Amino acid sequence: MTTVVFVLLPGVHLLDLAGPAQAFFTAGDFGHPYELHYVSGAVSDAGVVASAQGLPLVAGTDWPALGPGDLVVVPGWRVGNDRTAWPRLSETVRERLREHHAAGGTVASVCAGSDALGQAGLLDGRRCTTHHGVQDELAARYPRAHVVRDVLFTSDDGVVTSAGIASGIDLSLHLLAMRHGPALAARVARDMVVYARRNGTEPQVSAMLRHRSHVDDTVHRVQDRIDAQFTRALPLADLAAHAGVAQRTLTRLFTRATGVTPLRYQQILRLERAEHLIGHGATVESAAHTVGFQDPRMLRRLRRPAG
Repeated sequence: MTTVVFVLLPGVHLLDLAGPAQAFFTAGDFGHPYELHYVSGAVSDAGVVASAQGLPLVAGTDWPALGPGDLVVVPGWRVGNDRTAWPRLSETVRERLREHHAAGGTVASVCAGSDALGQAGLLDGRRCTTHHGVQDELAARYPRAHVVRDVLFTSDDGVVTSAGIASGIDLSLHLLAMRHGPALAARVARDMVVYARRNGTEPQVSAMLRHRSHVDDTVHRVQDRIDAQFTRALPLADLAAHAGVAQRTLTRLFTRATGVTPLRYQQILRLERAEHLIGHGATVESAAHTVGFQDPRMLRRLRRPAG
């Protein structure tokens, strides 16, 4: 079972915490359980962390044993006008973050939580982002960081940062998709009723989210099938039979809901997965075969910039 540790700081935004926690919790309903832990990260700790919305949260100081496959997430907090009043991590927690990352683990943040990663020295030389309202502050505090502006989230060498508030859900779905495949992330997203894509220009946004901004249940069922089996040949006739509609009807419904045909949607999923594999050292040939292309030339054509 994968462990997720949420590090809570004074003024934590409830949605920064609850969104990712719900996503990982829901993954367990579909066969991929996550064990959630909540610890205090503040210098001074009284066992209770006050949230920005007024709900007190109980968080201990004992950390579970962590392995490289586990996650540490720092939700953001209400920044206010006094930037000097931002919470400070205890040295123990800073060291925990550094040790987990050095051991190959993933460390993530939501919104202003990126400042906590900066305090631990994990932003130096890496791409990162945060809420648009505090991007300048983050860049000023950590000049060695590469702050990427106005994007949903970034991922760089095991350090994942997101823009803020609800974007923590998108970040969590991305992590689930990368760990378990887009089919699981799609099922979790559907269960949480979060199909909307909020940043159309960010290439890191999962294709699963990018084409789920609709409420057509027939198309969602077909997308679930494609998400789960996108590396296999999926004839239109089989997809139409799965949906219980004619082939022409499926093509029309699918294109109207997503803007692409079922075949094009499958190609997008294959391309996204292939790019991930290539980014982690795979050759174009091996990535092409892994995602289902019989001829690597097809993958090369799809990777070629338009125009």
